[in-house]
Parts: sequence; structure tokens; C-alpha cells
Amino acid sequence: MAFRKKANLLLAYKPDILVIQECECIEKLSFTNCATKPTNILWFGNNQHKGLAILSYGDLKLSVLDVHNKDFQTIVPIAVTGGESDFNLFAVWAFNPTDPDGRYIEQVWKAIHYYNDLLSPKNTVLAGDFNSNTIWDRKRRAGNHSNVVKYLADRSIQSAYHLYYQQTQGKEEHPTFYLYRHLNKPYHIDYCFVSENMAKRLSAVEVGDHTAWSAYSDHVPLIVTIEPCLG
Repeated sequence: MAFRKKANLLLAYKPDILVIQECECIEKLSFTNCATKPTNILWFGNNQHKGLAILSYGDLKLSVLDVHNKDFQTIVPIAVTGGESDFNLFAVWAFNPTDPDGRYIEQVWKAIHYYNDLLSPKNTVLAGDFNSNTIWDRKRRAGNHSNVVKYLADRSIQSAYHLYYQQTQGKEEHPTFYLYRHLNKPYHIDYCFVSENMAKRLSAVEVGDHTAWSAYSDHVPLIVTIEPCLG
């Protein structure tokens, strides 16, 4: 929350795209003190203080795809254009307290089935707070974390973090979330899934340090670097 007070911390990394959860609405955002202004801002949510924001910088432009199903209000398909190559970004905040079928990973499970035709092994990214991990799988429920991972893997879309660090789902060495900001309550619940052609150009994945970020959030940044396509 209060992203306007933290923007410069993330801008130090010179991002091309930011996916921010629990972000205040566009009307409340201010970048007057930021050296770099976003090119585009998209925002989704029912609470003006806590929604999903997507910001682009430089030449990148964002536009919501016409197929956006508002039942998945904070899982949004976005066309990213203006860079070396265009791609589809699914910005994720897996949270819907009004859905009786499940408010967290179940939202992602429903969304990836609905948007199945867009889940290409080329130029596809899903990034954000999935609020899930294999350790919380409900075995008798189809919409669990492991099944989401498998469904994407069957379409040649995999977690950048797990590829880069050669990690196993559910046994991550680098937490992205600390419950109540407590160091002894770490979990990995934020992900960036990338398609096969982008995975080949994956050059770095960084997970923020608790010490550096706990004063600002219970999450730490997940930063993924993909080199430009030369062909």
C-alpha cells in the first residue's frame, strides 16, 4: 500500500514494467518526486486504496485485451507493445473474497482455463502475487498450486525463478513474503512465469532481501531480467 511513497525504491532498478498489488488507484498516485515517470498506468480493483496496478516505462505501451473477463478483475490480460517484441502479460493478484469457490489460487486456475488460447509458448508472461505455494495444495481440489504450475508447463510456460535457481516448487530457498513482516514466517508466493522463447533469454532473477524491504512491505520484489530478442 501507499505505493507513491515507495516508487523511487523500485525505480532505482530501472524497470520496464512494474506489477504492483495493493496499490492505490491512479487518482491517488503521484510521481512528482520521481525522476522517471511511467509511460502508461493501468489499475483494477474495487477498493481505491488496494488494487492491482501495472506501470510501463520507456517506449513500452500497455493495453487491456478485449477478451478481459471482469470476473477475474485482478488477473488481467494486457498487450505490451513498443519494445523489441510484443508480448501478452497477465498481471496477477490472486485475491477475490467474493468467490465461494476460493479466493486465491483458484482464481488463477479459472483464469488460465478461460484464457487458454492466449497461453502461447511464445511471448507470454504471467507475473504477480499468486498468494499460493505447493505446500498449501488441497489434493482433492483441481485448482491448487501444483496443478496451475503443471497446466502452464504443459504449454511451455514456467516460473523464471525456479528455472534460474534450479528450484523445486514448494522448496524455494528465497521467500518473497514474510507474514506480519516476521523473518521466521517466510513463504514464496510471488511468481513470474515466462514462455519458452523468453525463458531462453532469461539473464537474471533477483529476490529482495527482508532486511532491506521489511520497513516498506511484507513482500519483497521479484525482479526478472529478459534480454532483448536479437532475431
